Amino acid sequence: MARMDLPLAGQVALVTGAGRGFGEAIALHLAAAGASVGLVARRRADVEKVAAAINGNDGKALAIAGDVTIAADVQRSIDAVEAIFGPITAFVNNAGVGWPYGPVAGMDIDLWWEAQKLHQLAPMLYLSRLLPGMIARASGRIVIITSRAHDMVIPNFSPYAIGKLVQTRLARIVDVENRTQGVRAFAMDPGFVSTDMAREGMNNPDAQAHLGFFVDMLRTQASEDNAQQGLDACGARVTQLLGGNYDALSGTYVPPDEDLNILLSRLSVQAA
Repeated sequence: MARMDLPLAGQVALVTGAGRGFGEAIALHLAAAGASVGLVARRRADVEKVAAAINGNDGKALAIAGDVTIAADVQRSIDAVEAIFGPITAFVNNAGVGWPYGPVAGMDIDLWWEAQKLHQLAPMLYLSRLLPGMIARASGRIVIITSRAHDMVIPNFSPYAIGKLVQTRLARIVDVENRTQGVRAFAMDPGFVSTDMAREGMNNPDAQAHLGFFVDMLRTQASEDNAQQGLDACGARVTQLLGGNYDALSGTYVPPDEDLNILLSRLSVQAA
């Protein structure tokens, strides 16, 4: 039985984009809650640093360098985690990018498609492999990190907005397909935080040329210097969703600025 202070004890989680920003915060919180965590990112140094922090604090983490858009790397990461920690019971799809920025007319299609591979192909590669085991065990939880941009028409931001739209709908489809088989899937918005990715966008010449309002928002957020608070809130929220008390929210878009208990209450009223 899981200890009350370790709500994810016995759980095995795999987090993509786990080397920095939201992914790092999520991994740290899951490990602190008792989960064994596989950390996947392209840069080995990033995930090794996060794994060292977790393992040095009596947690359990495994660092894996890989490209989440390549099937062989995806399978290798799954195999590595399960060989050490056992079957993966929770998956957090966090890896993403903001680029390329600019209008559809004249867009660098190769870059556009690279972004879509990360937003669309990567979660499909993982889910197609992880879901059969979760279904067989009649248990599993998935959090796809999305954005409020999924429901917005933002000129010059098509790669990100379309990617997040697809991810949000994917969580809903996974829920509908598997809700009677013990699997839960959430599309969670982590909020607007000055992460490394956000700062890269702020300094990107194309973003400055085509998304002035977005760059201004990033600059304002960076000046407020509350990034750690936002990162911790994201990590705590994912931990709550994977803990099992909010399974009724499966298949829904979970915004960053509302208490999960209030969301549950609202959902109950709508269902009544």
